[in-house]
Amino acid sequence: MPLREGLTFVHNALVGAGLRDKIRIGASGMIISAFDIARVMALGADWVNMARGFMFSIGCIQSQSCHTDHCPVGVATQDEHRQRALVVPDKATRVAQFHAKTLEALAEVVAGAGLHHPSEFKPFHFHKRINHSQVTTFTHLYPPLRSGELLEGTNDVRFHIPWQIARAESFAPMH
Repeated sequence: MPLREGLTFVHNALVGAGLRDKIRIGASGMIISAFDIARVMALGADWVNMARGFMFSIGCIQSQSCHTDHCPVGVATQDEHRQRALVVPDKATRVAQFHAKTLEALAEVVAGAGLHHPSEFKPFHFHKRINHSQVTTFTHLYPPLRSGELLEGTNDVRFHIPWQIARAESFAPMH
């Protein structure tokens, strides 16, 4: 599943099963900015892993050759000749600055929303354009389940069938 859909599915499944307060969720994938961090926190992430922005900060040009060991800028290679293109002392400073500025920007986004911590973001804080004339909140796009709703029996179409075929003793679905 794409990150937002997968994250909200897992978050809601844990809420619906009454387990959300016992399990933490990490999110990773295409998270580059402070806004991206805040957005996934609003959808249920407790922490965020991000690599892409750090890759950019050390010079990644997205040549999409990471898997070939021929990264033209030396970021993703084991080839000693290509690694020389990566000047570590210079790049270390850039990574540290990127990290500091990302955290500074996140603090500004949090304060701008009148909050004290990124964990306070909720889906209603974020909106998405649906088409040229419609905008809706994440709460509308990703409706929440009530705590324990799956245990009580839900009619939510996103969870009804998956919950019916889920089994604690096996990852293989019942047919």
